[in-house]
Amino acid sequence: MNITKEQLFKRQITLSEIGKKGQQKLQNAKVLVVGCGGLGSPIAVHLAASGIGKIHLIDFDTIDTTNLHRQVFYSLDAIGKSKSAVLAEFIKQRAPFTHITFSNAPITKSNVLELISEADIVVDGTDSLPTKYLLNDACVLQQKPLVYGSLYKFDGYVATFNVAQPNGDFSANLRDAFPKMATDVPNCEEAGTLNAIVGIIAMQQVNEVLKLITGIGTLLINKLLIYNSLENSQLKMQLTSLDSCHSERQRRILEIFNKETYVDAYCETQNSAWLISADALKKELLNSEQLKVIIVSVIENQETNYPFSIDKHISLSELNTHNLVVEEDKKYVIVCQQGITSYQVTKSLKKTFPLVNIVSLVGGLQGFS
Repeated sequence: MNITKEQLFKRQITLSEIGKKGQQKLQNAKVLVVGCGGLGSPIAVHLAASGIGKIHLIDFDTIDTTNLHRQVFYSLDAIGKSKSAVLAEFIKQRAPFTHITFSNAPITKSNVLELISEADIVVDGTDSLPTKYLLNDACVLQQKPLVYGSLYKFDGYVATFNVAQPNGDFSANLRDAFPKMATDVPNCEEAGTLNAIVGIIAMQQVNEVLKLITGIGTLLINKLLIYNSLENSQLKMQLTSLDSCHSERQRRILEIFNKETYVDAYCETQNSAWLISADALKKELLNSEQLKVIIVSVIENQETNYPFSIDKHISLSELNTHNLVVEEDKKYVIVCQQGITSYQVTKSLKKTFPLVNIVSLVGGLQGFS
């Protein structure tokens, strides 16, 4: 079916504030969406549906049953699959004029500057406080606008940070609102959240992106919007820059960036001794009879065609390391979809069987081709 841009975006182009010129601005825009969960998934879908020309998605996580009540663009069949990959495929079917790409590796201090370098706008759809500060600081250093959103139970927070001003300066950023990263703020998994507030804040972020690109309306710059869904109340907290000029801001943020690790307390650097690469596994599969491959799945009774023979399939909910029988003269490779769950299982198994050779497949099944 041949659909033209004029047909697809007719109602939007009809708005005199948008018109064909505004629609073309959207088509020319490149947006990076970090996080494909409750905030990021509706943000990405609505931006694509609005006609954003290029969107890149970043999320290392897989879809879990507990995500589905608020991450409504994922189906039951998608449980256990990569969020960014599933969301990208959905958008491809929905938005023919959007070039969609994705990464299922985490965004870190080592790759953030490269990942945001090509984007016109960065959108924060994460629920990790260290990642929010990482994105903020990187955007200040590279002079990229950041559309920020966060959630706490029934409250939502939205702002557009680091926007270039006519005088050559930039608007306030996250560290002007909250100079230091709190260490006691629970994420959605720990505190819980209502799906309505997630959708409301996501749409506020979409609204900011569209206004920022088209140049219409009033942006949430130098302000933090705080919305409470129980009372239908909102307030705007005025933000003032802590720095006298942007060069001073960049120097200050660069000092922080060089010192800070931006690592969540529950995240850690993986022990290289407990890892095996896809290439190394391919060689060992050909030559080693002592190799045992165990698939670990986040869902029960998963039936999948694997690219190699496996010795055992275990659902995560059924895994009990103390009841697992292993042979000390064998090498065990633990495999999951992305190499995240498998590493945690490997770590747990090493505590129970410290003398057994147990490793996790780097990148999981998605990295094995």
